[in-house]
Amino acid sequence: MKESFFKRIVAAGLVVAALASCTKKLDLAPTNDVTSVSVFSTPAGYKQALAKVYGSMALIGNSGPGSASDIPSQLVSDAGSSDFFRQFWYLQCLSTDEAGWTYHGNTDPIGIHQMSWSAASQAVAGSYYRSFYVITLCNNFINESSDANLSKRAISGTDADNVRRYRAEARFIRAYHYWVLMDLFGNPPFVDENYVIGSGTLPKQISRRDLFAYIESELKAIDGDLAAPRTNEYGRADKAAAWSLLARIYLNAEVYSGTARYADAITYCNKVIGAGYTLHPKYKELMLADNNLNTDEFILAVNYDGTSTQNYGGTTLLVHGPAGVTADTSGLNGTWNCIRMTQQFVDLFDAQDIRGQFYTSGQSKNMTSLLDVPTDGYSSTKFRNKTRTGGKAPHVDAGNTFADIDMPLFRLAEIYLIYAEATIRGGANSGGVQATALTYLQQLAARARPADPNPNASVQLALDYIIKERGRELFWEGFRRTDLIRYNQFTTGAYLWAWKGGVASGTAVDSKYNLYPIPSTDLSSNPNLVQNPGY
Repeated sequence: MKESFFKRIVAAGLVVAALASCTKKLDLAPTNDVTSVSVFSTPAGYKQALAKVYGSMALIGNSGPGSASDIPSQLVSDAGSSDFFRQFWYLQCLSTDEAGWTYHGNTDPIGIHQMSWSAASQAVAGSYYRSFYVITLCNNFINESSDANLSKRAISGTDADNVRRYRAEARFIRAYHYWVLMDLFGNPPFVDENYVIGSGTLPKQISRRDLFAYIESELKAIDGDLAAPRTNEYGRADKAAAWSLLARIYLNAEVYSGTARYADAITYCNKVIGAGYTLHPKYKELMLADNNLNTDEFILAVNYDGTSTQNYGGTTLLVHGPAGVTADTSGLNGTWNCIRMTQQFVDLFDAQDIRGQFYTSGQSKNMTSLLDVPTDGYSSTKFRNKTRTGGKAPHVDAGNTFADIDMPLFRLAEIYLIYAEATIRGGANSGGVQATALTYLQQLAARARPADPNPNASVQLALDYIIKERGRELFWEGFRRTDLIRYNQFTTGAYLWAWKGGVASGTAVDSKYNLYPIPSTDLSSNPNLVQNPGY
């Protein structure tokens, strides 16, 4: 199942033409002789182009980890690590209590954990430009797959219906990346498939409130064209993926738009839950090399393959990165000694909770330093490039360097947590049922505490419990910054962790850090853009 669609990614890397960003700095052009006329002339060509859209989330470029990135080298700190999830992880996880960074003098995502980034920080620019690159691919695909173009190319019947489904999936991926930009940057520039690259007109900025409304409308508009839940190829979006993203944005709607939407969050949680997903019975099997088998819980994942989608980001980062972890344990050769956890995050877990999977050999619990001391702070073996039986990954490269672990973008556990939180926040008016919310939390606790004779005793239907439980259940999966902002704990003194604000014991920081700045490279290229306040 894992290979059926994504084995096309490598070939698809050469088939998409006229790729250009909505900004001057990403004004990219194809470097081969393939054109849109040849790519989009057949139904098979459309599917190859769709594979490139998906592949742009798992790869850095067209030719493997040592090649040039889709993102120009001057815009990212390391082309080899410029894939989507690594750049996103820097901003969502490394900025929080979940992770501190040590790697050769702390030269990679400088200042992210300390909250001292600026508009010139390459780690900030990496996520911004990667998402706009994916959006550009989506816009191109959506334009080329219009009904007018299908008619012009004599693509009809079942073939045309399939392409329309591909178009809906591209619209979903575009909406997802606009969510990334809305969440991280608030007010990014905006373009859709009607924008003409090279027209001389620069993109205009969109407000966070208006972008929220756009994402919401897009996800609802494509509902009839997406595949029914659990019927699409593994790794491709379906209705449940769109419902999951709607539930996520509705949970955060008060942050994004100024208006709470908890009833809507519960509505879409119910739609996902009603589609037949169940919690995978063993938590420690969620992030292994054969986790493509976890279709009971996974709703949509970025698919990584140790031989076909090689790069130094994604889940490869989360296997190699944890400090001190040996190859026998991680399943990959060598450790980069760069990721550790703060002691405050470790303290969220008790001895009965198996989810932390802390690696403590030679490690001290307290993160007393960030520079070149990888033993200061526990790391984790949550991500291991082994199968659930302890065997080798299904797809192993010659150097055993690249992970075979898929990264779920949406899984049922998050939906349970959204339902519970929205029920608490919205009360009787939200449509949520407290007994149902409690049941969902108890199911998560039972899986997390298999040796506990009474796991339900730890569960509380309370917001303080939920923020901690989200940390325990979803850590390193790209949620923590968003969650802490929603709870007013990210920049304030309400919750402190080691090296927050660059202080060993942690300190509050300026509220401007609730948003990342528009990268200075884009700001200087487009006079339509206004920087976020404080930068």
